[in-house]
Amino acid sequence: MPRDAQPFAETQVILDDLLALGAAALSPVEGVLDIARLRVAALVTVDGRISAPAIEENQTAAHGLAWLATYVESLRQMQAWAARLSEQGKFGEVEQLIHQIAFGEYLSQLSGGIQMNQAEILRPQDMGLSPEDMRGLLSTPAVMILTQSGNTQAARLRLVALMQERRAEITVGNAGLDDELEMIREQFRRYAVDRVVPHAHEWHLKDELIPMAVIDELAEMGVFGLTIPEEYGGFGLSKASMCVVSEELSRGYIGVGSLGTRSEIAAELILAGGTQAQKEKWLPGLASGEILPTAVFTEPNTGSDLGALRTRAVKDANGDWIIKGNKTWITHASRTHVMTVLARTIPDTTDYRGLSMFLAEKTPGDDANPFPDEGISGGEIEVLGYRGMKEYTVNFDDFAVKGENLLGSEEGQGFKQLMQTFESARIQTAARAIGVAQSALDEGMQYAEDRKQFGKSLIDFPRVASKLAMMAVEIMIARQLTYFSAWQKDHDRRCDLEAGMAKLLGARVAWACADNALQIHGGNGFALEYKISRILCDARILNIFEGAAEIQAQVIARRLLG
Repeated sequence: MPRDAQPFAETQVILDDLLALGAAALSPVEGVLDIARLRVAALVTVDGRISAPAIEENQTAAHGLAWLATYVESLRQMQAWAARLSEQGKFGEVEQLIHQIAFGEYLSQLSGGIQMNQAEILRPQDMGLSPEDMRGLLSTPAVMILTQSGNTQAARLRLVALMQERRAEITVGNAGLDDELEMIREQFRRYAVDRVVPHAHEWHLKDELIPMAVIDELAEMGVFGLTIPEEYGGFGLSKASMCVVSEELSRGYIGVGSLGTRSEIAAELILAGGTQAQKEKWLPGLASGEILPTAVFTEPNTGSDLGALRTRAVKDANGDWIIKGNKTWITHASRTHVMTVLARTIPDTTDYRGLSMFLAEKTPGDDANPFPDEGISGGEIEVLGYRGMKEYTVNFDDFAVKGENLLGSEEGQGFKQLMQTFESARIQTAARAIGVAQSALDEGMQYAEDRKQFGKSLIDFPRVASKLAMMAVEIMIARQLTYFSAWQKDHDRRCDLEAGMAKLLGARVAWACADNALQIHGGNGFALEYKISRILCDARILNIFEGAAEIQAQVIARRLLG
């Protein structure tokens, strides 16, 4: 297998002190971000204040700022990761290669164009940055060395050679987690390999719900109560542990990795906004898996504009609530026991201030009768991927909800209560994206080793190997950004910005990995019998749910400019 050893050796000499080069590169990059923030702020400021209409008029600049900031934070976290490993004596050759390729690639994109998606490349001038700005800030010796010598073919081929040697390792490179989290990763990786991977593709092709036996096993392993406090029957573990579990289960199949998301969102809502009685009633059942929840927020004509919801709830003479309206894209709706329903309860309101949250009890259904209760109906939405829990439309026609099930026993708090869950939901989604990306790398690498063309394995061709190397590098970048967001959350620090960045980048990385892994498969990748066809479909949803990429960039931009 050609490895172009001599050029790589020269690269190693140039990049002998990676940590010092990385640290030196961060300062000028942060300077670019500071200038870009000022330039974009000038574009969107009206009468001395940041203007929402002006942000929309200048979306490329504003969303570009979000991507620029995401890249800068990604490099910060990669540098912090490398420094921690170095202190522990664990910054080996694989980790050094990942670090240098990451810096080389992202610094080059910062100066030449950030790939927001396949069709949109952000240029510095889109944010008002001049050639002088870029020359003055990015033409420093450290940045020049890294952009010229960090992401080379020789470095990528060497990384792939080491990946082949170390196929038994769970991840490419030391993720930098403590021993407890690595034990959790190992446990759930084994479970996914034994109980999920052999069946996931069949579930997908047959468009079947994930078997209840799997849900029961996950409940026994504590997945649904992972972060719920011990006093309510959970394990009280960290958001970082949630990331590890979600990543490894999603690596097996995103549907299985997403089962815990339902309970995570419901538990967050109740913990943050529920009364003590509601916590005592619902949290133990959620933690044990005896109560399966579903989130009922989106409506057909509102999408991400939750403030415009039309579903209404009216209190009757007995103090109970009657819900009327239509919802869509409701995941795992049929066989669940409780719905967290966002509805308008305050008349004559047209924005988020009139919304309230309900814990609406329901009877689990089946394929023949998905919604057996009076006042509720709906049907399945056929989808490309992410099939294991199924998507539904849900129609409320005078559906009754007990008065005691108004979350927090207070009207008009629904949107605020939902906002409190966004950090955890986006961190969890970023972790799922990493798992999907990793599964794409697994499939792509195995196929590249097994498939022979022109007398040798596909992995022996530099462009194939380079695709695999970049998958591994970007997975680590997304992983470190996600873990940092979880760490912030675990330490009670505001992390909506970091969580949004992790979700934004993670979703793009998952799609890129799936797309490139399918490309490695060639025509076979287009055949339904190959797993990569499913992984591609599963990856596509990550840029849409929990905040579409455009909405996510808008939210990040407004925080940066705020």
